[in-house]
Amino acid sequence: MRPAAPPRFAVVGIPDNRRVAFFRRAVRAAGLPEARVVPWLDVLHGRARFLPGEIVRIDSPGEDPEVDLLLRGADDPARVEGTGRWYARFTQAVRAVAQAVEAAGGTLLDDPADVAVLFDKRLCHERLESAGVAVPPSPTSGAAAPVVRGWDDVRAVLGLPCFHRVFVKLAHGSSASGVLAVEVAGGGRIRATTSVERTPDGRLFNSLRLRRYTGESEIAAIVDTLAPDGLHIERWLPKALQHGRAADLRVVVVAGRATHAVVRTSRSPLTNLHLGGLRGDLAEAGTAVRAAGRSWRDDVLGLAERAAALFPETLCVGVDLLPATGWRRFAVGEVNAFGDLLPGLTGLPGSGAEGLDTYAAQVAAALPPHHEEQPCTTQPLTAGPA
Repeated sequence: MRPAAPPRFAVVGIPDNRRVAFFRRAVRAAGLPEARVVPWLDVLHGRARFLPGEIVRIDSPGEDPEVDLLLRGADDPARVEGTGRWYARFTQAVRAVAQAVEAAGGTLLDDPADVAVLFDKRLCHERLESAGVAVPPSPTSGAAAPVVRGWDDVRAVLGLPCFHRVFVKLAHGSSASGVLAVEVAGGGRIRATTSVERTPDGRLFNSLRLRRYTGESEIAAIVDTLAPDGLHIERWLPKALQHGRAADLRVVVVAGRATHAVVRTSRSPLTNLHLGGLRGDLAEAGTAVRAAGRSWRDDVLGLAERAAALFPETLCVGVDLLPATGWRRFAVGEVNAFGDLLPGLTGLPGSGAEGLDTYAAQVAAALPPHHEEQPCTTQPLTAGPA
């Protein structure tokens, strides 16, 4: 009897992007045939084709100017505006991929309905809150919530009890694009910390350098420019500290199990590693959690798993956990569809992903139960910026 053919993977992504390279390397390390790359440009131009029996992963369409132009219609990849158009075109493209994979008799690892919620912070926040998952309080999530039309609406929220410090986020943004940490300072003055750079002609650009705006008129101009794309407002929760730096956690959940975690620390309200955040000490965070009388397994990893369980048809998500001062309580800040880019990080003890990076853990989880995985013969991935 002829042995069954080995499983074959395909990845929808940017061909030269490191995300795609990491995933293909994980597939090779599992002793499987090379993963086929389906370029996002082919998807967006209607040229994508899938093969019978393929296991298909959808990866980020970011970091490609031509793809970004097709999705957002912006004249520069660094521009902040256009996320509403990006969301509509991206979710339409994901649905088209799902239909093509199903027609070919393949398996898709990312559910279009899940993706549509994951990329709308208002819908994601509502789903989490409705399921009893702790999230920062928000006046803009839920079907009955008012639409944020501009600065006047943000200013009104700042006047609510306990909302004198808020995060204003693009509903469809990622990687802190368009996020403003806004607070009412002494004397009623408004200030905002953000990666948004506003040019003299009013255009908005993403920057790798955080800026502090103290003029209300300039902050209002930024918010008014972003509002047509959709905004989400949530209370700015004071975070726990690690060595004097604000700390949060990114927990990767694969097939329902928390497999990888990293602490991110910053002296600013935004802990994103590309904005100057640093990886913190995970063991030290665990010690702090236990010292506060909490369980690392239940209160931290368990919370991430409960959030991920609300997206059951998607193999992998990255959950951002916000530890309150003293590490006594946690809330879910965001759930990310492409939150697995953590180079050099191997699996948590007891997770089943020990010795595996986030991509290798996904390959192992996606394999059919009868497939016997081959031993890994490649060298571990080198660490790099996350």
